[in-house]
Amino acid sequence: MPIPTEIRLHKQSRCLEVTFEDGISSRLSFGYLRAHSPAAGEHPQAADEVMITSIEPVGNYAIRLVFSDGHDSGLYTWETLYQLAVTDQAKQDSP
Repeated sequence: MPIPTEIRLHKQSRCLEVTFEDGISSRLSFGYLRAHSPAAGEHPQAADEVMITSIEPVGNYAIRLVFSDGHDSGLYTWETLYQLAVTDQAKQDSP
């Protein structure tokens, strides 16, 4: 599984830019990330309105995103971020 080479938080455009060692790169919106939280049982009501207030590294395998609605229990592993990036890129590439 490719690992990220760069993770950038873009607060003004409300997205997290993730670039992986295999060249896959994606700008994932805060709402998309919140709606796809890996935390079990999470169902955000207004995911499009949330902000990411901080990013915390978790070992060498994940990050924890802290959202403005208080949600911070989901760990976004490199595998999860990669799958979200690939899915997002496929949506953008389809006609």
